[in-house]
Amino acid sequence: MAGAAGVTAVLTSELCRVRPPAEPVPKALVGSPAGEIFGALVRMNDGAAHLRLKPGVSASLAMLDPAAVGRHARRHAAALAAAGVAAVMNRLPAYVVASLLGVADDRLEATAGWTAALARCFAPGATAEALEAGKGAADELRRLIGSPAAAPAALVANRVGFLFQAHDATAGLIGNTLVALGRHPEARADLGASVAEVVRFDPPVQNTRRFLAADGVVAGQPMKAGDTILVVLAAANHDPAANASPERFDPRRRERTAFTFGRGPHACPGEAIATAIATAGVEALLAAGVDPASLTRDVRYRPSANVRIPVLPAR
Repeated sequence: MAGAAGVTAVLTSELCRVRPPAEPVPKALVGSPAGEIFGALVRMNDGAAHLRLKPGVSASLAMLDPAAVGRHARRHAAALAAAGVAAVMNRLPAYVVASLLGVADDRLEATAGWTAALARCFAPGATAEALEAGKGAADELRRLIGSPAAAPAALVANRVGFLFQAHDATAGLIGNTLVALGRHPEARADLGASVAEVVRFDPPVQNTRRFLAADGVVAGQPMKAGDTILVVLAAANHDPAANASPERFDPRRRERTAFTFGRGPHACPGEAIATAIATAGVEALLAAGVDPASLTRDVRYRPSANVRIPVLPAR
């Protein structure tokens, strides 16, 4: 499903589930700390479980004050920029979210490493090595975020979820913004608007999937229970029905519709956090002398089934 109307229909359909009904937790993770975290995530549950978990998660998100996000993002970005582009892309998201969750500065480097390992573990097609590393990282993060051990396990799991859900998407947003600035240097004039346009034009999250829980019609198509729908968010962003002149990169676009962070009950609530972190990260790199044009001469991307993260030179 690629058009704006079809993507909206799938993401808001009561017939569609975020996980296969017969496999709520990936088989390779069952019985591990990573599997326990995955099974408790509000974004990976539907129906009654989703409704039960959502209030606590929403309350936690409400605690992430926008002013605090910007403050932590600028502080950590300035420090990490000295280490180069990869450090900002790969470590800044975890540093900021961990700081918002109360993790001390001396634990941030370890937290970033565990977060990266958990993200690799949850990725489709994860290797046996990545799975084992991620299971260990899940245990470390659960102990770190759950200390003192008074918070409910599901709430701890979802706070860990904030870390790894921000990891790839925000790294991609930072990298894709640098690529956009290299190709459109005039976009540096309004960096915040440029990041918002990158969310639409070159999104870090390209697609997602939904799974039919019962026979029915979705977006006008007859579907069977057990069917899988590939939802191409990036294509919906470029649908002329959603955005005029969609192939034009235009930070000054007055009316912008982006599906990158989803729609419906499983829409990602972290868009404002991701864009704030990305803006601070790119600002710090530019201040440190990074030339975006030099980064775009031979852009490659990490192998991935659903995210678009460029592999850029260090400087």
